[in-house]
Amino acid sequence: MLLRTDRDALLSPLATVCGVVERRHTLPILSHALLQADGETLAFTASDLDIQVESQRKAHAEQTFRLCVPARKLLDILRALPAGCELQLKQQGSQLLLQAAGSRFQLQTLPAENFPLLAADDDATSDLALSQGELKRKLGQILYAMADHDIRPYLNALLLQLDGEALRLIASDGIRLALQRYPLPQAQAPRQMLLPRKAALELAKLLADQDETIVLMLGARQLDCRLGDTRLRCKLVDARAPDYLRLLPDKHDCELTLPRQALLQAVQRVAVLAHAKIRQLELAVRPGQLALRCRNAEREEAEEILPADWQGEPLDASFNLQYLLDVLDVLSHLPAEHLRFGLGAGQRGLLVTNPEDPHFLYLAMPLRG
Repeated sequence: MLLRTDRDALLSPLATVCGVVERRHTLPILSHALLQADGETLAFTASDLDIQVESQRKAHAEQTFRLCVPARKLLDILRALPAGCELQLKQQGSQLLLQAAGSRFQLQTLPAENFPLLAADDDATSDLALSQGELKRKLGQILYAMADHDIRPYLNALLLQLDGEALRLIASDGIRLALQRYPLPQAQAPRQMLLPRKAALELAKLLADQDETIVLMLGARQLDCRLGDTRLRCKLVDARAPDYLRLLPDKHDCELTLPRQALLQAVQRVAVLAHAKIRQLELAVRPGQLALRCRNAEREEAEEILPADWQGEPLDASFNLQYLLDVLDVLSHLPAEHLRFGLGAGQRGLLVTNPEDPHFLYLAMPLRG
């Protein structure tokens, strides 16, 4: 007998680490999680060679053991079992026998010594203690702007930029940029780190909504995140991001304050007749109003007109409507009723800011032609 415990003692930590497990893999061991117990603590560890997540729980084991179990198969089995039921784990040669609630499962295991644990980065430069709830809120407002599978590695990553008494969190796909600023209680030495896209998304899922603490241990080649009984470690992207702050316009030809919800609904309506591939949204600013238009290949057209606090020169610009929908949808979960929009002629972008959150900004570049 390896272990006798309730189903939830295994389900919770396994579900925590399973997001790292690759569904498509070249190494069989990467579809497995390392299960280990030392008598009083039970831990699952998953890795994809670049990211490693470990989650521990208190659980009394009959003996100390380490073995690699098929992660998603075991997760599906545990989810299918009745909540709170007692289960037993036994080892029979290279197989794990699981018995619970009249059910019996035999799973093939792999040797624990073959599991690819990340080597420790002993060159940690500093630690940051942050609020999980605040960091989760800030990440939720910017992560959608990251690229996916871009040939430029720094775009498939979240930029963590220490600058004086703040941590900047920047996500960009090369056409748009979302930024949040996390004030720090004391100044830190300037540096930047690129957190891989998968690690950034996994970290956002692991963060709690409450004001619990997360400690970020900043290494030369790794970032080590400790959240209570869970630990995420990942290799940093070996690239250098551009100076994104230089992209931000220092002035605008037109500045508007618009109701967030009314604008979101208007964009959603005109999007019905948007071109399927181009997804172009035309903005026409005139004294006292803003017109939004979409056209498609069938020569159909949709238009919405919103009142606007602008009495200057007319201005026209075109943007990918999805880029505007994304930021409006994310900010719809906030209490802010109005957003600020800065527009410029030519190829200057659309800058979106939240009057109730001075640490947030979003920049989208216009469509050419």
